[in-house]
Amino acid sequence: MNETSRSFEEIIKADRAVTNATEWSGTFLDYLETIREDPTIPKLAHARVYETIIDQGVTDIPEGELTTGLYADGVSKIYDFFSEEFFGIEKVLGQIARYFHSAALKGEEARQVLYLMGPVGSGKSSLVEKLETALEEGPPFYAIAGCPMHEEPLHLIPRHLRKEFEKMLGLHIEGDLCPVCRHRLTEEFDGHYEQVPVETVHFSRRRRVGIGVVPPVDPNNQDTSVLIGSEDISKLDAYSEGDPRVLDLNGALNVANRGLCEFIEVFKNDTEYLHAMITATQEKMIPAPGRHGMVYVDGVITAHSNEAEWQKFRADHTNEAILDRIVVIKVPYNLRLDEEVKIYSKIIDRSDFQAHIAPHTVEIASMFAILSRLEPTAKCDPMTKLKIYNGEEVLEKGKTKKIDVNELRDDTKREGMDGISTRFTMKALDNALSDSAGAACINPISVREALVSMVREADFSDDTRKSYLEILQDTLNKEYQEILEKEVTKAFVFSFSEQADALFQNYLDHAEAYVNKSKVKDRNTGEELKPDEPFLKSIEEQIAVIGSAADGFRQDVIAYLWSSSRRGASVDYQSYEPLSQAIDKKLMSSVRDLSRIVTRATTRDQEQTTKYDSMVGNLLEHGYCPHCVDVVLKYAANNLWKD
Repeated sequence: MNETSRSFEEIIKADRAVTNATEWSGTFLDYLETIREDPTIPKLAHARVYETIIDQGVTDIPEGELTTGLYADGVSKIYDFFSEEFFGIEKVLGQIARYFHSAALKGEEARQVLYLMGPVGSGKSSLVEKLETALEEGPPFYAIAGCPMHEEPLHLIPRHLRKEFEKMLGLHIEGDLCPVCRHRLTEEFDGHYEQVPVETVHFSRRRRVGIGVVPPVDPNNQDTSVLIGSEDISKLDAYSEGDPRVLDLNGALNVANRGLCEFIEVFKNDTEYLHAMITATQEKMIPAPGRHGMVYVDGVITAHSNEAEWQKFRADHTNEAILDRIVVIKVPYNLRLDEEVKIYSKIIDRSDFQAHIAPHTVEIASMFAILSRLEPTAKCDPMTKLKIYNGEEVLEKGKTKKIDVNELRDDTKREGMDGISTRFTMKALDNALSDSAGAACINPISVREALVSMVREADFSDDTRKSYLEILQDTLNKEYQEILEKEVTKAFVFSFSEQADALFQNYLDHAEAYVNKSKVKDRNTGEELKPDEPFLKSIEEQIAVIGSAADGFRQDVIAYLWSSSRRGASVDYQSYEPLSQAIDKKLMSSVRDLSRIVTRATTRDQEQTTKYDSMVGNLLEHGYCPHCVDVVLKYAANNLWKD
């Protein structure tokens, strides 16, 4: 039975049945028998989060890709837990997973704050939210029923019996009862801890169960009760100030016991707040309100802020003690084009964005974002650097440009820590739609215009504004024109791929005969002919392979494709990138003049009209709508193939 054919009542009952199946309640003695059967049930907070990350799967990167290509920055594993939400920051995700692994093993990082630092919109808060959501959607945990901090029931075991119980259960017991449960044990259960009720509890950020959030607080009106709770003044008439029953343990650190506490814009808080945070993670203890001693807490302490706040805080030498207890993970902007496209596609898919998006629109917007984040280098131009970071082959005179991606990264200092944010780019997409005059369609041209307008109006420094406008009006404009020329030409050439494959096969026949000093057998007549060097040169000169370089190029092509064929790989005109690019340019040059005439003509004869209509039809089949076809072809007529 599919979801649409089920009644509302059936869905509700099925969901309730799943929830009820995870519910459990009993005495502490029952709980001990339960964990004797499964000693993995009791978990400290870091171990619980690490298990959540690992359970969804880990993919090891093949050794051959660890030092080259996309993963040359030290990434060795891909964590499926993050794979559908975060793109292009695999190194950061690996560092987070490594932190939780070490903390789960009770290493030093179990007693340190996980601090995420990076530019606005880089995904810091989203990463923490992902961890919180995973806890909420995960299995419940066992807790003392009625405990305000939902603490681990094993805390009920007296200190003098713990070693014996640890041997019987095969685990280590850590922590102490909170003042409220200690009082209840004495007064309600007369010390019979085996009778104390235990139940399963679900994590919930909204109900403040196992997940606490600390937003920045007004420094002139800060009260640590936000972190550690307070005393209920209304109960002081009935109980003495030292009675645990007056305690209201509802601070963020109390709430986050067994789970995670998030400090938002952490360094906007007073130092007293930060010391409470550090004490919670380093000593696993926080002061109880009033005169009630210390309270044990087991929680993951996470914090995040932008770089400016971090640098200001770090510059103050009086903060050294706090700095020594923080694990800093930089969260830069993504620097890979394909991953940036995925980011915007994800945001668009989750929104009510209903407009038609022309091909290459998100790609062009993503290029601008990436280019704004790259640092200049003497080794190559920015667009080449973008393509190398994206794992693409960049060709120069028929050969792959030899630039080590590791060297490019080593030459940078702050790459990814500055530039255009994801939010800025999404606003440009929204603005382009607003300016589309009711067409409900956005395209690379309208988005680029929206970005230009936003950059001019934004509060950037003059140098930054000039740099961004140069990217948009020069670098990006040239790149889009190359993309569009290829797109229009392919649409214009009937059966482009078939013609490209025919050129490819013909080139292979003549290049192989040339290299082997043999003759070419005509596929139709069977006649043996000499290799057609003018034809070979007409292909090779498209990528600036001329003169003596042609011999080497032909040998490389034959050797590469012979090797591919030997491995059983399918071979077509796209198999060898340099030759593929040469064939594309050959076809484009052969129809450029005709494309120019047909596209720019205000009046067309019957033959031209037929070709134009065929071109439009092909563009429509490849994802364009009638409106954006009209826009891009007008743009092509005015900007491509100029005299």
